[in-house]
Amino acid sequence: MTPTMRKTLIATGAVATLALGLAGCSGADEPAEGERPSKITLSLVPSVEGADLAEALDPLTAYLSDGLGIEVEGVVATNYAATVEALGADQAQVIITDAGSLYQATQQYDAELILRDVRFGATSYAAVAYTNDPDTFCEDEPVLATYDASGIELSYCNGLEEVGASATGQGPKGVEKLAEADGARVALQAATSPAGYQYPVVAMRDLGLDTDADITQVPVEGNNNAVLAVANGDAEVGFAYWDARTTVAEEVPDIADRAVAFAYTEMIPNGGVAVSSTLPDDLVAELTTLLDDYADSSDEAADVMFDLVGLSDWTSETADDEIARYGEILEQFAG
Repeated sequence: MTPTMRKTLIATGAVATLALGLAGCSGADEPAEGERPSKITLSLVPSVEGADLAEALDPLTAYLSDGLGIEVEGVVATNYAATVEALGADQAQVIITDAGSLYQATQQYDAELILRDVRFGATSYAAVAYTNDPDTFCEDEPVLATYDASGIELSYCNGLEEVGASATGQGPKGVEKLAEADGARVALQAATSPAGYQYPVVAMRDLGLDTDADITQVPVEGNNNAVLAVANGDAEVGFAYWDARTTVAEEVPDIADRAVAFAYTEMIPNGGVAVSSTLPDDLVAELTTLLDDYADSSDEAADVMFDLVGLSDWTSETADDEIARYGEILEQFAG
């Protein structure tokens, strides 16, 4: 569930890579201002690869073409930031991308955010602080709550969840206990990871911790390894998305005992869909409705959507403030 977040403008070399990736794919025809184009191009980073790609894209683009009455072509971006540059270069007029790239598209190219991604009913998620030392980081005894997406019970303290209930993953909660990380070994992911680095680092800094001097950073790759670092005792604290413990539950059956969730950061937005400011309003409205209805249009559509971009739905409740806040977070790591 982890899209790579980009901090700033993509480098010129990456733009060249995108241009090669889109070779032979024309953008929209260039109609007069306000005129409906005869073709639009959609750029995304799919979950599938290789030979399955065209087959995966076809149902969505065919659905949009039929609904809009114009040709919709799908093209693949090499990464999320490349979707922004495709839009800026008018090589794509619609992008399905991550939250950081949505922010960049709106700021750099006056794109319009029309939909937010929905995963298992949620449009945002928290970064979670896990520990193998509840005596230090928990104000109360850990309790078990059910993570409904996988149906397993996991451990939480500091009032994050209610005993025996379905876990909600709603933050911020328990963040003040991050102050106890002073002097601790802390597993952190790459600096581009929102849940594994950016939001946790901002939360610790807000509590007065110098994340370069007051903690010992333990670099890890991936959310599963952040959890394993805690479970195996390589770090007292680790950060990952909610709830990454499910990724190691088979490998570590007693993960609820070995990694307790003790804090949720503020919520991190999912990605979504943005469109070029060059598209006429009536076309944008039709496109928004079609994409919003896509997952419910058929069982096949729901399967395609999940397989193609790992989503269960889109929503027109865009919560632009969450995207703006994420932009503020990104700025802190843009040096």
